[in-house]
Amino acid sequence: MNKLRALLLASTVAIAPPAAALAQEVVNVAGIEATRVVIAPPKTELARIIKAGLSQAYASATKGSRSYQQTQKLYFFYGARHFEPLWLSQTEDGDITFSPNAEKIVDVFKKAELEGFRPADYLTSNLDVAAAGTDPAKLAALETAFSAAAIRYAQDAFGGRVNPLDIDKNWTITPKRINEAELLVKLAESREPDKVLLALSPTQPEFLGLKAALARFYDGSVIDAAITIPEGKLLKPGMQDERVTLLRQRLDVPEPEIPETAGAEAKADINYDEPLVAAVKAFQEGLGLNADGAIGPATIAALNGGSATTKEDIIANMERWRWEPNAFGEFHVAVNIPEFRLWIMNKDAVHYTTRVVVGTAKNQTPVFNDEIEHVVVNPYWNVPASIAVNEIKPHLLANPGYLSGQNMEMLYGGKVVNASAIDWTQANIKQFHIRQKPGPGNALGQVKFLFPNQHDIYLHDTPSKSLFSRSFRAYSHGCVRVENPMDFADALLALEPEMTADTLKAAFGDKEKWFNLKTKIPVHLSYFTLRVDKDGTIRSYGDVYGHNQRLKDLLEL
Repeated sequence: MNKLRALLLASTVAIAPPAAALAQEVVNVAGIEATRVVIAPPKTELARIIKAGLSQAYASATKGSRSYQQTQKLYFFYGARHFEPLWLSQTEDGDITFSPNAEKIVDVFKKAELEGFRPADYLTSNLDVAAAGTDPAKLAALETAFSAAAIRYAQDAFGGRVNPLDIDKNWTITPKRINEAELLVKLAESREPDKVLLALSPTQPEFLGLKAALARFYDGSVIDAAITIPEGKLLKPGMQDERVTLLRQRLDVPEPEIPETAGAEAKADINYDEPLVAAVKAFQEGLGLNADGAIGPATIAALNGGSATTKEDIIANMERWRWEPNAFGEFHVAVNIPEFRLWIMNKDAVHYTTRVVVGTAKNQTPVFNDEIEHVVVNPYWNVPASIAVNEIKPHLLANPGYLSGQNMEMLYGGKVVNASAIDWTQANIKQFHIRQKPGPGNALGQVKFLFPNQHDIYLHDTPSKSLFSRSFRAYSHGCVRVENPMDFADALLALEPEMTADTLKAAFGDKEKWFNLKTKIPVHLSYFTLRVDKDGTIRSYGDVYGHNQRLKDLLEL
């Protein structure tokens, strides 16, 4: 027993400095600089056991998997410090326990539900120090399991638990990754490792608002179940509908008093009357919906998400915040797809906002971050191949002169060709390029705002202005249509000393003209079904593409 205690005491030596924890050094091979991994040999029996356990885990993990990456980094980390333990300490009586820092981290694990996590994901069965006893092999396994749990929590807090690509292959958000070796050293050296872990979560005000709302579910202050309004026909003022009873409950509008003479068989009033219409209009206006009192798909979706909403919805939206950049940029453009709205933000204040139209469920607007670099006046609309195949070719088969009637032209090898002279029963339309020329009927209107990206998505004007008056605005082929593009342009160009909306208007005509921004503007296309106001009020929006439900399923909520 004394030999074992001496062994463990010798193994809990001072921690190697952060530089060593990287387990790498730069070497020069044949005049070329290269980085090689440095693995320091173990000096104690416990260290040798830790190395053997990590080696086995590293070798057995599926290459390229998250488990493989995690065990590789753990192996490199411990290898840089001679495989000595971080989380075990010895009492005056000689018993082996978790170190004080490990205990503080355990407390973070126990409260993980307040961050939208499951404590059981981190407080796993192999973190039982009592069960390990004085068995060196079990203590070595415990040591590495604790490091893995701390890394797992840190990565979940910093970058989320789900890969955005698992929601949709077009969500090209790069997950944020922690430096695992540096984090372990920081946790072990800090007097407040619990605060180090908690500081990894997003600090955006809306994330903090969602976190505060989640806490209310756990402290018992939120007990009312959400009231769901069924789908149905468009409900307009003055109509009758069985859903009116639920609407009154959802919006807290009293039912009209039933006269005493009506008798016991009197039915509930299902008239969509003026007091309820007024409440619906107020609800619509508060969410930026078209406040017409008519209850269609968008209003029903908002009603069903908006009753302080569910714990699961809060957790799913918190997860998506973890995917976003830590900072959006002091001056930036934000589009929230389920909200059908765009903002320009300047130092946390709304500089400009307007309605937008986003992609249909079939042609979804993707989620990603980029920078606006160009404004194009009198733009050509370069027709995507999918539209050429599925929409334009059938027209050409029926009418070879279709393109000229749409102010379009066809190019082959960069030269304009006569589409009506081609046999479309034999030709492959993918070999040609179709574009719509500038003009009043151009699908992009008079101006587009470019942030070059792999999706070929951008913001643009549109001749179809009537769609902006609708509450539900998912009608495009994927790009984002802006309701008042020149007002948006004027606000967007606030940082451009030599360019204004008037500069763009002066270029209106039949020739495409590009304007390059001197200051690139960050643009963020996001998917939040919950938004949090400064006073803590939560506004809810419909899950237009079903992505919120998909995420809840992946999180097993």
